[in-house]
Amino acid sequence: MGLKGNAAIIGAAQYKPEKYATAPRMFHLEQVADLAAQALQDAGLRAEDLDGLVINGPHFHEASVFVPAMAAEYLGLKVNFAEVVDLGGCTGVGMVWRAAAAIELGLCQAVLCVMPARMAPMGRDEDVGAMARGMRYGGHSTAFGAPEAEFDLPYGHMGQNTGYAMIAQRYAAQYDYDPVAMAKIAVDQRTNALANPQAMFYGQPLTVEQVLASKMVADPLHVLEIVMPVAGGAALIIASKEVAARARKRPAFITGFGEHLAFKSPSYADDMIHTPIGPASQRAFAMAGLKPTDVDAAQIYDCYTITALLTLEDAGFCAKGEGMSFVREHDLTWRGDFPMNTHGGQLSFGQAGAAGGMSQIIEAVTQIAGEAGERQLKRCDSVYVSGTGGVMSEQGALILQGA
Repeated sequence: MGLKGNAAIIGAAQYKPEKYATAPRMFHLEQVADLAAQALQDAGLRAEDLDGLVINGPHFHEASVFVPAMAAEYLGLKVNFAEVVDLGGCTGVGMVWRAAAAIELGLCQAVLCVMPARMAPMGRDEDVGAMARGMRYGGHSTAFGAPEAEFDLPYGHMGQNTGYAMIAQRYAAQYDYDPVAMAKIAVDQRTNALANPQAMFYGQPLTVEQVLASKMVADPLHVLEIVMPVAGGAALIIASKEVAARARKRPAFITGFGEHLAFKSPSYADDMIHTPIGPASQRAFAMAGLKPTDVDAAQIYDCYTITALLTLEDAGFCAKGEGMSFVREHDLTWRGDFPMNTHGGQLSFGQAGAAGGMSQIIEAVTQIAGEAGERQLKRCDSVYVSGTGGVMSEQGALILQGA
C-alpha cells in the first residue's frame, strides 16, 4: 500500500539565499508567481498545464485563510486539487508526497508546490514590532491555553536552540558525545557549499577548529552548528508519468514516503533521542522497496548538527548510538563515500524558513537530473530526503529515483 511511483518532480526553482536586510521585499503573491514561472520554465511546461496547487498557509503575508484560492486566482489557475501544508521544515516533504498521491489518485496531472520566504513590504497599519515579538519564542505558542505557554516558556524552554540542545544533552548522557565528530558534519557540508555558487557560505572554507572555537549558544551547540536564517523561497512541479515523459530533464520519481509526528514540544516526547524520522523513514524505504544502503546520496534536514546525526541513526544508515562513529569513518562530501547534503545543507546553504527544507529536495532533483555542476555525483539514481519541523516533532522522508 502506498505510491506506485507514477508521479515525478520535473521542475524546480529557488531564490539564492540572502540576508533579510539586503534581500528584495516582494509580496508573497508576487513571489509565488515568480517562483512558479521559473519552475515551469525548468520543467518545460506552461501555466495552463497546472491543475493542482500546494502552498504553505502560515505566515503568508496577504492572507491567513483561503490562501490557495487567492494564489490560484492571482496565477489565473483553475485547479482540481488544492492543499495547505503546515509542517515547518517538513513542509516541503509533506507537499511532495501529497501532490504525488493526488496525481496517482487521478485528481490532477501537474501540481505546483510553492513556498515564498522573502519578507513582504509592510503596510502603514502593520505592526513590525508586534510581529517580531510574536517570533521571540520561535516555534512555541504563547496563546492562552497552549501547553507550551504554561509548561515550557516559564521554565526557559524558548525557541529551537534550547530544545535541540536539550536533545543533544540527553544523547550525550545515554551515549557518547564527540564535539569533533559533530563539528565534522558542519565542515563536510561547508566543503559541499564551496562547490555550490548558490550557497550562502560559498567561498568561505571552514575547519573543525573554527567550529569548536565559535560561540557556544546552547550547550553543547556552537553557533556554527546552527543554521543561519535567510530570505529565500522555492517551488517544485510534480507531474504524472505521462506529463513527465515530455519534461525538459530527467524526472525524479517519488517512489516512497513516510510522515510521523507524535508531539509538538520535546518536553512531551516519550524518548527524545528516538525521533519521528525513524518510522517515517522505515515506511518510505519499504514503499520504495529499497534499503538505506541502496541510495546514492542522502539529503538530510540539518537545522542543527544534532538533527543530522539523529536522522542518520533513526533512518537506518547506522545503529542507534553509532552516529558519531559513522561520521568519523565516512566522508560526507560530494567526493566522499557517503554524499550528504551535497548542496551544503542548510548549515552552509542557508535556511529560508520552512522553505529551507525545499533545498534538500531540489538538490536531490538536481543530482538525479545530472545538473549539479562541479558537485555532481558520478552516479545518482536513488536519493533519500528528510524533512524536520519544530523541535524534532514533525518529520517526513522521501525516496526519489531517476527513471
